[in-house]
Amino acid sequence: MPELRVNGQTYAVEAPVGRGLAAVLRDDLGLTGTKIACNEGHCGACTVLIDGVPTLSCITLVHTVDGEVTTIEGLREHPLVDSFVRHDALQCGFCTPGQIVSAAALVEAAPAPTPEEIRHRMAGNICRCGAYPKIEEAILHWRD
Repeated sequence: MPELRVNGQTYAVEAPVGRGLAAVLRDDLGLTGTKIACNEGHCGACTVLIDGVPTLSCITLVHTVDGEVTTIEGLREHPLVDSFVRHDALQCGFCTPGQIVSAAALVEAAPAPTPEEIRHRMAGNICRCGAYPKIEEAILHWRD
């Protein structure tokens, strides 16, 4: 039985070839912070980190994962979470987990990103409510 490392824990996963990582995280492991919206890798709602790299979990086959998976649950103490709240960087909140996960990879690579870097690196995360200015503000001021 293959193992999956998620948020510092190891899980034995029994999933058929072809099963997506997002489905396993949500349905098998109960980590429902990862959202499935388009299920085609277009919107970014399902973003998780695999060894620190933002990855679209809805189109990532679970049997191909070889590395540490970090979900929004694994980032609950990250300062970005508080920054998103302080800057009201959400409306409906559906995209917020994927936004924060992507932003965490961004600030790991560039702790003081410019607005242009933020727009470029966050382009794969769609917010249907249009909270982009506040999301940018939250990332700009994540360490305040």
